[in-house]
Amino acid sequence: MKRLSPILAALVVGVCAHLNSVAAPVQSGVARIDITPPLEMKASLGGYGERMNQPATGIHDRVWAKALVLSEGERRFALVTADVLGFPPGFKNAVAARLATEGWRPEQIMLLPSHSHTSIDMSALNPANTFQIPQIGLFHKELYERTVAKVAELIHAATQNPVSITVGSVAVPLHGWNRNRRADNTTVDSDLTLTRIDTESGKPLAVLVNWTAHPTFMSEQDMMFSGDWPGHLQRTLEALIGEGVTVMYYNGAQGDQAPVARPDSGSAWERAERYGRELGIIAWRDWSRIKPQRSPPFAYHTVPITLPKRTWHPDFMATGGKEYGLNEQNAGQLIEKLSPTETHSTSLRLGDLVIVGVPGELASGLGLKVKSAVREKLGVKHVAIGGLSDEWVSYILSPEEYTKGGGYEASMSFYGATLGPTIVEGVIRSAAELK
Repeated sequence: MKRLSPILAALVVGVCAHLNSVAAPVQSGVARIDITPPLEMKASLGGYGERMNQPATGIHDRVWAKALVLSEGERRFALVTADVLGFPPGFKNAVAARLATEGWRPEQIMLLPSHSHTSIDMSALNPANTFQIPQIGLFHKELYERTVAKVAELIHAATQNPVSITVGSVAVPLHGWNRNRRADNTTVDSDLTLTRIDTESGKPLAVLVNWTAHPTFMSEQDMMFSGDWPGHLQRTLEALIGEGVTVMYYNGAQGDQAPVARPDSGSAWERAERYGRELGIIAWRDWSRIKPQRSPPFAYHTVPITLPKRTWHPDFMATGGKEYGLNEQNAGQLIEKLSPTETHSTSLRLGDLVIVGVPGELASGLGLKVKSAVREKLGVKHVAIGGLSDEWVSYILSPEEYTKGGGYEASMSFYGATLGPTIVEGVIRSAAELK
């Protein structure tokens, strides 16, 4: 047998080394699951203390959780969106515990609720909520166990039959669709950010939609389950794209952002539907011009954040405290038991998009600051805030807005004036590690 020349042998070794060093392709699987509680379970709706924990009376439209599981070699990450008010501290750990035998850890999961105020109550999902106060909601053990099991089942399902993907994102300004609800503050985040995820053959697989506004078209008097406008947005975009695509909505720094209803759009239910449908049509037009790319960068990182000392705002008793039936005695006990001393931020990079997870309701001005800082540090084109990521700890305002007080947002911020800078520093630190 002839021996290879030294030069040819060196080339063969170099090619083999290069092939071995090339990362495995990024793959993904998607799944969805209906998480609407059966009416006989008598689950309450979250978002308004005035409902007094009364159970939902019907189902206007069903609420869903959806998962995108990304993998590259041995690394994998589950992005989960859900048409719910929010998740309490500890919920994600409970989901990860159910998946531990499959090798999942909490830092490999990001939960992003839409913040619908006509869906599962966050307080009902919190085992630490032993307070029998109807205004803040009562823990519902059966609902908690059912929802944890459903989300774990969802992530497991999304790991099946992964395919290689292409990814692309776009952010477009959309003016006149949201507003700042804080007095004397006109700051808004007007970016509609879309991420298109296709199979390598070009079939639409999933779409991520980030838009910043509260889903609050319905009031405390509306007592049926609904995903509000994000539910209509997702269904509209799925119908327009077709091919079995899964659309996943996640909110931004919506602590002070409200939707602006379309003119002459009727009842609360009609306003929610029209807003979501028209937003879905806009998203479809912008989605169609995205050119997804192969071999997208993929990374994720989690950092712990130590929170400032727990306290309540001077306005609390007159606003949030009054709505939720609290007084000087039980408010202190409630904050001590339900407000954690430490939280975390998980960030995800996929292609030219970075999602920065924020564990609460961040004010839009701070959200814009985070987006600008992360964009500069990483050199990425698109940055989106994943609002209420994994858990709800508080409203999160700038020191100036907190000190100014006034309104619901400041009164529902439970860590003093330094909470905003603390969270901003932590989430930027989390995203910076993606570099």
